[in-house]
Amino acid sequence: MNIAFAGFRHNHIINLYKDAEVNSDINIIACYEEDTDARCSMTETLEADFNADTYGEILKNNMVDAIAIGDYYGKRGKMIIDALKNGKHVICDKPLCTTLSELDEIERLSTEKNLVVACMLDLRFLPQAIKAKELIGNGEIGEVKTVSFTGQHPLMFSSRPSWYFEEGKHGGTINDIAIHGIDLVRWLTKKNLTKIDFAKTWNAFADRAPDFKDSAVFTVTMEDVTVSADVSYSAPSFTVPTYWNFQFWGIEGMISFNYWDNRVHIYKKEETVIDCDEMKSPVYFAEFINQTEGKPSLMTTKDILQSQRQVLMIQKASE
Repeated sequence: MNIAFAGFRHNHIINLYKDAEVNSDINIIACYEEDTDARCSMTETLEADFNADTYGEILKNNMVDAIAIGDYYGKRGKMIIDALKNGKHVICDKPLCTTLSELDEIERLSTEKNLVVACMLDLRFLPQAIKAKELIGNGEIGEVKTVSFTGQHPLMFSSRPSWYFEEGKHGGTINDIAIHGIDLVRWLTKKNLTKIDFAKTWNAFADRAPDFKDSAVFTVTMEDVTVSADVSYSAPSFTVPTYWNFQFWGIEGMISFNYWDNRVHIYKKEETVIDCDEMKSPVYFAEFINQTEGKPSLMTTKDILQSQRQVLMIQKASE
């Protein structure tokens, strides 16, 4: 598969580029980045060959089968729409877009043209999550009734891209972070959003950008499951235990796991601890190719678009 990379404004795209480099089924044939600083940085970091002068050049290139997108959040929706209009599959960093209208058009085009839209939702690759899915599916804690998760991130004001704090480019903390958590809850419970009970975003930590709502909490109903979350930019570092910490309460017990501990804890009358494999680098392109070939995949376009839609609805409610 011939891939073109367009947009290197978030460091997540580095992992995707490296995944492409080691996949023998992927051939990187073009790279494009409009921003001079980002282009220079990625030329040095990845030794990428920025051989496309415009995004339109990539769109019109008949050799390009798919486009990997990592521009700033507010720009991604239009880039994905343009890619789909030109018959290209898309794999993108999260979030895919920042408005429901953009998502409507992405969904319409991907369905109409039978094109794949994939997203870098890496928590699905977490061994603890995979084991928890198995346990929940086997009825280990009975029917799940309540879920709580935290996904606090460090603000890193001095090192995050400046566009985070520029109007119209970020699109909201819930959409930015919670897409991982909501997607994982959907994947583990097979439940979908039916009601937004409460959603709030506010500025608490980004004193140098008072208009940036760095803190975010919400409670939603997903069919018969109540889900509460805190996905604020409030952590002092990524190493805090509240960086992707999940609890699932069922009628017969509770399951808990977090990103940094490769174990799943089951609580009934006594605690049971299950050791899992160490986290490996997600193989995004292997799953992406499976989708384009109609083979079973860890995630599907329909599934990804549902997760994105539900998170955008929560983001909108907070506003």
